Amino acid sequence: MKISNVHLFYSCFKQILMLVTSGLIITSSQAELWDDVQHGYADNQGTKIHFASIGEGSLVVMVHGFPDFWYTWRDQMEVLKDHYKVVAMDQRGYNQSDQPEAPASYDMVHLVSDIAAVIQANQAKQAIVVGHDWGGAVAWQFAFAHPEMTEKLIILNLPHPNGFMRELIQNEEQRKNSAYAQAFKNGSHTDPTIFFGRPMTPDALAGWVTDESARKRYVEAFTRSNFKGMLEFYKRNYPDLPAPSSQVPHIDIRIKCPVLVIHGLKDTALNSNGLNQTWDWIDGNLTLVTVPKAGHFVQQDASAVVSRTMKWWLLSQD
Repeated sequence: MKISNVHLFYSCFKQILMLVTSGLIITSSQAELWDDVQHGYADNQGTKIHFASIGEGSLVVMVHGFPDFWYTWRDQMEVLKDHYKVVAMDQRGYNQSDQPEAPASYDMVHLVSDIAAVIQANQAKQAIVVGHDWGGAVAWQFAFAHPEMTEKLIILNLPHPNGFMRELIQNEEQRKNSAYAQAFKNGSHTDPTIFFGRPMTPDALAGWVTDESARKRYVEAFTRSNFKGMLEFYKRNYPDLPAPSSQVPHIDIRIKCPVLVIHGLKDTALNSNGLNQTWDWIDGNLTLVTVPKAGHFVQQDASAVVSRTMKWWLLSQD
């Protein structure tokens, strides 16, 4: 009888563990923290960058992509707050951050310096930098430009620039998947079909958010955002579609800090083939995690998996 009870307990435990790690059970990592965070601003040469923070310890700076805002990291912030000071920023043009009108204000050099300003505003010399999508692009560039300020690097669904450019040139599927970005580069935020056949509105931009209560906050954040500024990220920084015969450009700067890459394999914008050879461009420890059933917004599609992976990886690197 005791043996049967042990086997029953073990069987139930395995099933619960599988559900939790797959993100099918809502855990404390998905608790609401909207009212618990503290808000602050970093000043980057006159441009104010808003951030939300929680917890104490080594600094973690989280950078969102398009179309998004700091709240995308809510589940990860909840899981990490007991070990780290977690700071999620609004990129310029979004939500409560400043929204410069000059197109050149969205050049990569300024996006990179926004991260540096947030680190300095939190009285730190370096940080664990986390980025998704455009936040991932900026995070890669930050690590190249400021290795002394990059303690560790976590990238979600944005391949290393060398891998992305190789696929953009050589991979026909990636070239097709990047058609939306070329439309953003060449179009206007006022075009009635600019956003995948629809106008850019707060409701349209928040359409990817599956949680109803969260979506309301996204609509509010996008109502405060600058659509023109959002597209300037693409216009100023996304490469023109190169000819398939083009020579693949190569960044020779090697990242020496530990790197974690998480990629949802159902991403229809960024082909997972871009992950190939990432290990050849990084001198630090590299951990690559793929999530087969998650899409582009992996931090929400598989929030439990992403949150637990981040926590495990960060603590294992200390």
